[in-house]
Amino acid sequence: NALRHLNPDVPESARVEAYQKIINLGTQDLMENNERFHTLLTNGVTVEYHKEGRTKGINVRLLDVENPENNQFWVVNQLVVKENNNEKRFDVVIYINGLPLVFIELKSATSEKATLRRAYDQIQNYKKAVPSIFYYNAVCIISDGIDTGTSSVSAPFSRYLSWKAPKEVVNEVRTELQILTEYMLDKKVLVELIRYCTVFEKEEKKDEKTGLISQVKIKKVGAYHQYYAVQKAVSQTLRATNSKDGDRKVGVVWHTQGSGKSLSMVFYSGQIITHPQMENPTIVMLTDRNDLDDQLFGTFGNCVGLLRQTPVQANNREHIKELLKVSGGGVIFTTIQKFAPAEGNVYEILSDRTNIVVVADEAHRSQYGFKAREVETDEGMETRYGNAKYLRDALPNASYIGFTGTPIEKEDKSTPAVFGNYIDVYDIKQAVDDGATVPISYESRLIKIKLDDKKAKELDDEINAIEGATEEQLEKAKKKTTTIDAIIGEPSRLKDVAKDIVTHFEARQNVFEGKAMIVGMTRNICVRLFNEIGLIAKALCE
Repeated sequence: NALRHLNPDVPESARVEAYQKIINLGTQDLMENNERFHTLLTNGVTVEYHKEGRTKGINVRLLDVENPENNQFWVVNQLVVKENNNEKRFDVVIYINGLPLVFIELKSATSEKATLRRAYDQIQNYKKAVPSIFYYNAVCIISDGIDTGTSSVSAPFSRYLSWKAPKEVVNEVRTELQILTEYMLDKKVLVELIRYCTVFEKEEKKDEKTGLISQVKIKKVGAYHQYYAVQKAVSQTLRATNSKDGDRKVGVVWHTQGSGKSLSMVFYSGQIITHPQMENPTIVMLTDRNDLDDQLFGTFGNCVGLLRQTPVQANNREHIKELLKVSGGGVIFTTIQKFAPAEGNVYEILSDRTNIVVVADEAHRSQYGFKAREVETDEGMETRYGNAKYLRDALPNASYIGFTGTPIEKEDKSTPAVFGNYIDVYDIKQAVDDGATVPISYESRLIKIKLDDKKAKELDDEINAIEGATEEQLEKAKKKTTTIDAIIGEPSRLKDVAKDIVTHFEARQNVFEGKAMIVGMTRNICVRLFNEIGLIAKALCE
């Protein structure tokens, strides 16, 4: 009935074939089948049928995303599922168009033993006993009647997080279950969460007994802060890209480090790409370092199903020119330094289209320099701008959105001034309160630098030379780090730093076991600091 309701013009034979594809997903692996079904759910089922002697291809829809109310919703209490001589009773199952997409496991709020953990463990038991119904699961919810968490079928317990209201309510008296029911289980929100904020990735998993490493498929469903931010960002993008009165400034998404910012960018791109008002847009993913470019490219590469296309990474200046001189489409990765002109102060126009969206990661860096400055070179004085100006030369009608965990608001460097107003803010306090990231404690442990006036001036000059530099200029600057090395990496200072690190780390190890990460200013300093630590505590460097 649901297939007929959503696809009234599709022949009955095509609907029957689509149904057969849904119930026969082709493997016995839970996560593989779950991904295959998710693809059918979000993209539709392509089937062939014969008409007037010809074979035609047709798409059968399983979900109406544009009109959520057009879907059929059923909530079933105490659903009994039988499989392989096992019988399990699910507390609540939400069916959408006849498909069991949402499982809710409830525990009594009056029982001390009825915890969220027990609800989570119950779902894991169901997965083993009656796995086939989980092929069709989109979201899992666990609750003890008061505390509530939601995540995907493959998520660990730690990723089951609460769902909150779009705006904070002062003196909120409702339980987390009531809030989740009102906001996440809203028909529009639930359908969009499934369609635009769900991805599959592969992760390495190590067997603790054998030590063997294997790849496992995992499913990730957006948390509340990601969903809300993406919907706001999409709305602002449609405003900013309007060919008549758009200002080309989408805004800034300020989400703290560790809160899933990269995935939020994936969710945002996936929705923008398919939005009819964007008319087959081009997405330019912009970073300022090659390692960040590689990292973000890897994240997007794992999410081709949502993006419906394979991202491309620009290798050099000529390659970025080639990629951007297209009529539409594409997800392009590049560093901002590739837009620096080989000569002169103006970069050639690569495209004047209005449906190009530049998404800047770590948008608080390298996105300034619109004013000219005089720089002394080997050939004399030269007028230069920041790479952000050259980027806008190349794409004069593009719109810009910034994602950052640490925005800057200064007179000469302001993230909102470049990209537009804040779209959404999810700070470290909120992330820690939600359990989305761990708290950060800062302890100042300074080892003073001995610096005379001459060395101070040399250091200032080197830093000024690096700011807003091209890739070639950065390479030259790397060769001039001798002053920084000599000051920060002064031998007696490194000995003091090494001693302080070892003393502090070993004292903490006596209380609880953990790891330490040390960040150095240059590779040379890192190597010499490692050697100094080895002289004090050889075991730490083995």
